[in-house]
Amino acid sequence: MEILSPAKINLFLHVTGKRPDGYHNLFMLMCCITLYDTILMTFGVEKISVSCTDPNVPQDETNLAHRAASLFFGALNKYEGVKISIDKKIPVAAGLGGGSSNAAAVLDGLNRYYDYPFSRDALMSMGLSLGADVPFFIFRKPAIATGIGEQLEVYEGLKPFKVLLVFPGFNVSTEDVYKNFNLRLTRCKKKIIELSIKDNDFDATFMCNDLEAVTALKYPDIKRIKTLLLNLGAEGALMSGSGPSVFGLFSDPECTEKAKQVLSSNSRWSVYIADMII
Repeated sequence: MEILSPAKINLFLHVTGKRPDGYHNLFMLMCCITLYDTILMTFGVEKISVSCTDPNVPQDETNLAHRAASLFFGALNKYEGVKISIDKKIPVAAGLGGGSSNAAAVLDGLNRYYDYPFSRDALMSMGLSLGADVPFFIFRKPAIATGIGEQLEVYEGLKPFKVLLVFPGFNVSTEDVYKNFNLRLTRCKKKIIELSIKDNDFDATFMCNDLEAVTALKYPDIKRIKTLLLNLGAEGALMSGSGPSVFGLFSDPECTEKAKQVLSSNSRWSVYIADMII
């Protein structure tokens, strides 16, 4: 079974508070994009195994896709095997949710193979124990996410922008970003934006990410890429998640292609054009 596993972008990310369990409450607008890993699942084997084309991805029991398969078989009370091969195109530790997407794809694929023993809500609940973004990738629709990101509400106000995505070539630890985050310095004003996003069609002026200041302070490439995207015609530009990937939203495909050519001149940066999955 072959499954496409998409990346995601955060069009808005506001940290609303810190929880007693150490996690942060969030208010986010998330959307999948057409940058995919390809997952091949082979059945009829004795145990769970995982391989990946990217050497930076663990290929043992710590891999999220491996953990997802183990979790599924445990819930099903069947201890069978599956060989998982991941052709990795989504940059790793880049704020794009690649690992969580892979885990969701494995849960979806196994559920399909075993003739849907679990509802979507049950799969999402299962996925939450693997990571806060996993339920969103099972949900697979543009969504306003609250809580730690697991409470999802369909958002229908997006128009089909072209997404020009730039990965600057280094990885960021989400845990470290949150450790250095100062709640008193949040820049995205929830009271105004929450009402605007929920009740209106999306506008590039909504774009805001409270985590951007933390990551950009350490990595000046983030501000540099944002400035370039805006100068090259993006209606808005933002870092995704905890970074370091930065994306711009374009209405004109030709303008997007020209901007890609300019940004691709930096040999350290990987540049992708994608569509929103809406």
